[in-house]
Amino acid sequence: MSERLNYNHVAPAGAKALGGVYGYVMQSGLPATLVNLAYLRVSQINNCAYCLAMHTRDLLNGGVKIEKLALVQAWTEAGNLFDERERAALAWAETVTRVAETNVPEEAYQAARKVFTERELVDLTIAISLMNAYNRMSISFRNTPQAVLEKAA
Repeated sequence: MSERLNYNHVAPAGAKALGGVYGYVMQSGLPATLVNLAYLRVSQINNCAYCLAMHTRDLLNGGVKIEKLALVQAWTEAGNLFDERERAALAWAETVTRVAETNVPEEAYQAARKVFTERELVDLTIAISLMNAYNRMSISFRNTPQAVLEKAA
């Protein structure tokens, strides 16, 4: 199998632009844990190993318990383990990520609007869109998860 391109080296300005959006999201005022849970859910849906490893590590480093991380994929069945805003963010992440299937129905939008301010919902949607872009880049160019690199070393 041939090695794929390193998009950071081939198109550094494009990678920097994505990084600028990431910086915007992180200073948006949305809690980092909420954003990282949404990032993790998007990466689960898209099956992005590189991003799954990174966001799991970030959430663990942020103090989220492994039991909670293990249930992100089944958050709808996890009772009150996820608070109202986290549940709303995960639901929104799912419908926006699966936009071709869901067309983001009105009821999903209204449910998110009940929990998030206008600005928060726009910022969360930017975060979800960004992670979908990062997932597509990482999968397309086969970014190697940190755990794989550490095992090989």
